[in-house]
Amino acid sequence: MDRNTIFGALLIFLILIGFSYFNRPSEQQIAAAKRQRDSIELVRVEQEKKIVSEKKLAEAQATLASGVQGDSVISAADQERKDKFGVFADASVGTEKFYTIENNLMKVTFSNKGGRIYSVELKNYKTFEGKPLVLFEGNTSKFGMNFFSQNRSIETESFYFTPSETQENLVLTGPEVKKGREGIEKFNEGTAANQKSISMRLMAGEGKYLEYKYSLSYNSYLVGFDVNVVNLNNVITTNSNYLNFNWKVAVPRQERRSSYGEDNYSTIYYKFQEDDVEKMSTGKNETESLRTKTQWISFKQLFFASTLIADNAFPTADIKTEFTKEDPRYVGNFNADIALPYEGKDNESVKMKFYFGPSHYTTLKQYGLSLERQINLGYAIVRPVNKWIIIPTFNFLRQYISNFGVIILLLTIFIKLIIFPFTYKSYHSQAKMKALKPEVDEINAKFGTDKPMEKQQAVMNLYKKAGVNPLGGCLPMLFQFPVLVAMFFFFPTSIELRQQSFLWATDLSSYDSIMTLPFTIPFYGNHVSLFCLLMTITTIISTYMNSQSQSTEAMPGMKTMMYLMPVMFLFILNGYASGLSYYYFLANVITIGQMYVFRFMIDEEKIRAQIQLNKKKPVVKSKFQQKLEEMSKQQGMKPRK
Repeated sequence: MDRNTIFGALLIFLILIGFSYFNRPSEQQIAAAKRQRDSIELVRVEQEKKIVSEKKLAEAQATLASGVQGDSVISAADQERKDKFGVFADASVGTEKFYTIENNLMKVTFSNKGGRIYSVELKNYKTFEGKPLVLFEGNTSKFGMNFFSQNRSIETESFYFTPSETQENLVLTGPEVKKGREGIEKFNEGTAANQKSISMRLMAGEGKYLEYKYSLSYNSYLVGFDVNVVNLNNVITTNSNYLNFNWKVAVPRQERRSSYGEDNYSTIYYKFQEDDVEKMSTGKNETESLRTKTQWISFKQLFFASTLIADNAFPTADIKTEFTKEDPRYVGNFNADIALPYEGKDNESVKMKFYFGPSHYTTLKQYGLSLERQINLGYAIVRPVNKWIIIPTFNFLRQYISNFGVIILLLTIFIKLIIFPFTYKSYHSQAKMKALKPEVDEINAKFGTDKPMEKQQAVMNLYKKAGVNPLGGCLPMLFQFPVLVAMFFFFPTSIELRQQSFLWATDLSSYDSIMTLPFTIPFYGNHVSLFCLLMTITTIISTYMNSQSQSTEAMPGMKTMMYLMPVMFLFILNGYASGLSYYYFLANVITIGQMYVFRFMIDEEKIRAQIQLNKKKPVVKSKFQQKLEEMSKQQGMKPRK
């Protein structure tokens, strides 16, 4: 090591010693540091004391809840609740209890927590899995009033109501109800059927309370619901003309999952007081604000409905749908925030009622509130067919026959008998056209494809001379088509067919399956419906037999379309209600049988001879044509030939 290195190291050492000496803390700095350490230690000790104090307070509150007296702790707990809830403080603690009212149709469960309807079970129905059918459960629903009281937001579902009944289970009894008369209100007239009521009161002091009063009658799907506000004018904030009622339900799945099933029909329906019934979209999340007076709001599924009905009207409401396709247990969440009128008087009452029951046309129609419009009976042109023909006939047969396969058979025969005269006339017209087929073929050969207008005119002149109406074969289809379309809407929405089996079909309101495929065919599905397959086969046979008496040379693509349609319906109806495919199959079988009968009844040789005689007779002008010619002569015009 050389001299310069030793000198540099010594210099650095001296610099470090000097820096340490001149930067050493003073006595004041040492004292300040000591005070800081003592302060930190004091804070730590205080925090530990606070934790111990809070632990003791919690233990004291637990002791209070178990009945042990502690004057200082009681005062603290009461004061905390009073600060948070005001006059409703006493109702913020309690134990949840359940009460039920049941009749022959349903069992309604109430909870004193929130004073609400906790669940509704329909006793005469089961889910597709065979479990009790519950429209909604309390742990997946909301039901209560929201308002401000003394600058505090009060949600009633968090408080414990005082019930009017000490008996936890009330059962209504009455006379035996005949099949098909379930839920018919007139049944109770003149009978000894009774009614049960239960009131839930949210107390706000002596003589001050918010009351929910519920009532249920025998053989009824209606639950009376009155909201009574008693002496709360100094409790509820009076700067609003409404009280908010929130009703939210997680709608449980009741039917077997299908693209044409429950998901395709479940949504919120509502009716304005002076207008028609409206609905939100199915399968699509939506929010709507109803700013017109609304008479009722309904959480509608395929076969069941939970409906809140106002005796007068709801001033405004906000409704919302959220569909949960990923959750197999639920169809979706339906929510309604409804404004109830409030004027701040000493005593006020808002009268409403709930309908919890099946979407059965006759049952819903009896109330005169257009509730039956929730059932999709088709377009305006076919809805009357369902209302005035199909449903009355179906209900009549149901009173005497329990097998729905037989009922559909008799219904099909009944409809075929109605249109039988037109069907016979149609076949007779087709026989005439078949007799003229040789002459038509000659006209086609004469004009070829170069002169379509001349060829068409020649054919029409031939029909006119022979006395044949080329449109005569369209009459049965004209009368039968609305019925076919009406059935398309009737069968999937008819609750009478729900879970009714026939032959291999376990549920006539859903698709039947004789084979489950290991793969999914687009637009067809992963199963094979035998009724749909039989319908397709018989449709093709009927089409073939019908085409034998018709000439399709003028429209080459018509024959292809006639056979393509049954194949298209095979894909469409494979996942549809098996009752519909069964009806179409029966209709085809009867049509094929009629064609064979008509062939024996109608003598084609006699018709051909009669046509030849008609061709020799002068053409008789219609009265309309004669009148036109007379008018032309009066005006000095040459009549048109």
